[in-house]
Amino acid sequence: MKIFAINPGSTSTKIALIQDNTVLFTKNVSHDASKLAEFDGISAQLPYRKETILQILKENQISLEDADAFVGRGGGLIAMEGGIYHIDKLMLDHAARGANGIQHPAQLGPQLAHEFAQRYSKPAFVVNPPDVDELQDLARMTGIKGVYRTIHLHALNLKETAIRHAASLGKTYQECNFVVCHIGGGVSVSAHKYGKMIDGYDIVGGEGPMAPTRCGSISVSNLLRYAKDKDLKEIQSLCTKNGGFVSHLNISDAIELTGRAKKGDKEAEMIWNTMIYQIEKAIGSMAVVLHGKVDGILLGGGMVHSDDLVKQITEACQWMAPVCPYPGEFEMEAMASGAIRALTGEETVKTYTGKPVWSGFDF
Repeated sequence: MKIFAINPGSTSTKIALIQDNTVLFTKNVSHDASKLAEFDGISAQLPYRKETILQILKENQISLEDADAFVGRGGGLIAMEGGIYHIDKLMLDHAARGANGIQHPAQLGPQLAHEFAQRYSKPAFVVNPPDVDELQDLARMTGIKGVYRTIHLHALNLKETAIRHAASLGKTYQECNFVVCHIGGGVSVSAHKYGKMIDGYDIVGGEGPMAPTRCGSISVSNLLRYAKDKDLKEIQSLCTKNGGFVSHLNISDAIELTGRAKKGDKEAEMIWNTMIYQIEKAIGSMAVVLHGKVDGILLGGGMVHSDDLVKQITEACQWMAPVCPYPGEFEMEAMASGAIRALTGEETVKTYTGKPVWSGFDF
């Protein structure tokens, strides 16, 4: 089966034509930043991005006439269970306006997939969008009445890594317990119990380990002291743009950071090792959530190409469960695999309700 996958980013859109497990064509389609700035909001970029993609396909003589389905990265949606979803009118409306209150290029994923599906009269899906929420009840409560935890993680990559590793064990995802990490520009650490991601961190809100551009968890009192003479937007940017490596050394590249450390930069070395230390702590926390019944600790994402990172985490965590690296990202393959599972009936396709998967306790 041929699947066309679409993953919009801030100034580019990744596209891939995938047949079964083979990538036939892939391209990171660049968009002119000054042109994007002309549009009033993310969804207004839809016609421009679509035409740019069509032009790239034409230049590379790629036909989508025989594509079996189209799949887009989900974005702007209300919290939902993980899985594969039809792209319907309600989902398109929510994606277009960013119903979850977060403006992100991923909102264009469902819209672009729908546009291409309409053009070629084929089905369109989203697979494990960023707003997946499968938290167990104990993971939702906080020490402030009326404030409840939510999570924002790399759900697509996390779940695909778990699905693939379960298959390597001769099992299904629903038969296993894993601690799954995505270690890249952002760092997600999550607990997966029998096919559900029952706990994790709100990495958009500043939870979890430090990352290249993210501050990670810090004490409220420390933050309040730091924020005393700061603008709110400046503080919020520490959660996703200006925290982590950027705050300390004004860089976001792990290769540059580790290069500095090897040349004797003690601060760079400390920042690198601190991030790894925090990831190890988070892994231990999620292993406890699973009551120690862990079939594997899975590491995905770009920074897993670092032998040092894998070595440190393995040494710290292998007593809990085998540590298994899956370097890099396979978001495009993950979306295509989900679409194939939908088309073959291996996984039931869900309907987006637009209602939060959780709306409060009954007390």
